[in-house]
Amino acid sequence: MFRLIALFFALSACATVPRPASLPTGARYVAMGSSYASGPGVTQAADARDPRCTRSNDNYARQVARKLQLELVDVSCSGATTKHVLSGWNELPPQVAALTADTALVTLTIGGNDVGYVGRLFAGSCGDGGDTGPEAVRAACSGMRARARAAGSSPSTAPDADAWAAVEAGLSALAAEVRSRAPRARLIFVEYLNVVPGGTLCATVPLSPAAAIVARETADRLARLTKAVAKRSGAEVLAMATLSKGHDACAAKPWVTGFVPAKAGGGFAPYHPNLNGMTAVTDALVAKLR
Repeated sequence: MFRLIALFFALSACATVPRPASLPTGARYVAMGSSYASGPGVTQAADARDPRCTRSNDNYARQVARKLQLELVDVSCSGATTKHVLSGWNELPPQVAALTADTALVTLTIGGNDVGYVGRLFAGSCGDGGDTGPEAVRAACSGMRARARAAGSSPSTAPDADAWAAVEAGLSALAAEVRSRAPRARLIFVEYLNVVPGGTLCATVPLSPAAAIVARETADRLARLTKAVAKRSGAEVLAMATLSKGHDACAAKPWVTGFVPAKAGGGFAPYHPNLNGMTAVTDALVAKLR
């Protein structure tokens, strides 16, 4: 008898937990974020008239929109920080300007550029010379080393407390702005994919041991911070940092690229999601939405 009573109350409690409403066909979906959302180097570019943001026709937002038949507004942009999403960037308007009262879904992958996550990976892989790899990579290495010297930072130096405080404030402000502009939208923070393996590095991830430690710790802290902000703001998290374990740049089936392409030809962006990675995010996001 007591067991039956306990089971009744447990089932009653479960019945009161609200479930997110399913998205109807044609629902407005706004995708925001940095390059891990826009998808540089993944298949074909989506915006021939606006190449600056390097949005791919097969980034996770566009794949999700096709699968669920959603009306997508993709304003993600490579290089974006939380400040750019909130306040605009040179000639680009704020990404949050795309939000409307009838927006039903918002996804957001942001924060890595605020703490120099991929920039440190790139600078660490350039090393002292950076004279190998494609011409575009060599040129970028030269610029990266110059910027690092000007900032007085190095790949083996972790982001400081001010940087972490700023990104937390930025994530919190973004969640509040979404709630204000699109009060009925389902907000999902999509985490960055895992890049650096937890164990031995490989030739495609040419980092020093110190730089690898900083990269792992930065990625882990960004994921924890994103979860904390989402919890406080009533948003959701797609835990790609966890789901992508075992699919890092050194894995047999990587979801991200390494420092140089495995083979010539096709688009390529160092240390970014590849098509398999974007599709993995798509599948996880669709499953969550359904």
